[in-house]
Amino acid sequence: MATIFSRIVAGEIPCYKIAENDEFFAFLDINPVQKGHTLVIPKEEVSYIFDISDDKLGRYMAFAKKVAAAIQKAVPCLRIGMAVVGLEVPHSHIHLVPLNGLHDLNLDAKMEVAKEEMEQIAENIRKQF
Repeated sequence: MATIFSRIVAGEIPCYKIAENDEFFAFLDINPVQKGHTLVIPKEEVSYIFDISDDKLGRYMAFAKKVAAAIQKAVPCLRIGMAVVGLEVPHSHIHLVPLNGLHDLNLDAKMEVAKEEMEQIAENIRKQF
């Protein structure tokens, strides 16, 4: 059975897409901890990030870095924080979160953002990608 992230990549579940290439996909987290909170995933279902080959892991990080640069240009923040937890969904994913303070990367502190604002944030980030 496909993970929710594979279903997003396949277009079965809508998302606020930021960017993609043949291997990776980035989209806004629908339960963000900060506005602009983005998930970066490999298109291939791999549950644990450290099961990804070294070469692909390097490309994964390079893609995430490019997404982080776009977020930083589009969302007012000091830096982009990164977290890899790997327990919520059995599909590797990197959380990229705009940071203005140390506590901005609390993955338990979800916020609600209106659909229109999510669309605008996604568009702003895409323009910077």
